[in-house]
Amino acid sequence: QVQLVESGGGLVQAGASLRLSCAASGRTFSTYAMGWFRQAPGKEREFVGAVSRAGGSTYYADSVKGRFTISKDNAKNTVYLQMNSLKPEDTAVYYCAAKRSNILTTQAMGVTWYDSWGQGTQVTVSS
Repeated sequence: QVQLVESGGGLVQAGASLRLSCAASGRTFSTYAMGWFRQAPGKEREFVGAVSRAGGSTYYADSVKGRFTISKDNAKNTVYLQMNSLKPEDTAVYYCAAKRSNILTTQAMGVTWYDSWGQGTQVTVSS
């Protein structure tokens, strides 16, 4: 399994931008589809977005569509989540996840599809 480490979280004001990074170990990163999830206090972990192993296909939750962008750099073993126009309701711990897969389907929107998870990074958006 791949090891994942998220970074880039922090405290920002509404309307600001942040870019989260998720660095993966190993030499097989290009075989993994990647997902981003978030979990707010007292709530279940929810899907944010996913990207295919080559980076050509993406899915997004409706709540972030048009504001968040996922990209994958296989040369750097890193997946990114660019978050623009942040809102207080985006406040959560953000997790990246990995699944070895040749294709990206709507299964990638489910928590149980993934094999590996990072430890999370806190994003707090003040109003």
